[in-house]
Amino acid sequence: MTRENEFLRRKQARGDLNLEAYLDIETTGLHPFHCDITVVGIYLTNGNQEKVVQLVGRKISGASILEALEGVGNIYTYNGHRFDLPFIQARHGVDLESRFSHWDLMHFCWRNNLFGGLKRVEECLGIERRLKEVNGLEAIRLWWRYVEYADLFALQKLLDYNKEDIVNLKILREKLIQPSD
Repeated sequence: MTRENEFLRRKQARGDLNLEAYLDIETTGLHPFHCDITVVGIYLTNGNQEKVVQLVGRKISGASILEALEGVGNIYTYNGHRFDLPFIQARHGVDLESRFSHWDLMHFCWRNNLFGGLKRVEECLGIERRLKEVNGLEAIRLWWRYVEYADLFALQKLLDYNKEDIVNLKILREKLIQPSD
């Protein structure tokens, strides 16, 4: 065990890491060796306070992701074990699963016979979504509209979509996992 991991484990044992992080990324495609991460969205909360951090484009780095996650004990994702976290590791060299407790909510959905992508599960559970027309493919289009035409409306819509994803992850977690789980 590295000294850094031991330090984090001691902080967790003392309760110093009381923030929860709900994380979702947007990318230019599905393959981490040929595509880029365009947005890293992180919704931080400790039950009393909440904060949304969105790293965009060139502001995304291993250091900026770790800085945004400072004080976090648990990270929650949807399909993050297979997509978000490996993508971050491949593109920015940060293994978040070795640094934080990670809960992939997709697996909790499967245990409750909820299958499909995040939007499908949200529909099944009655979780509201304002940007119903935006999906992963549209997120890629919005990014390229921003890059190629300096379309700030497209960037804002992409950020709003990402924010809905991360905020809805918390709602999903609350519906699936009781405090004693």
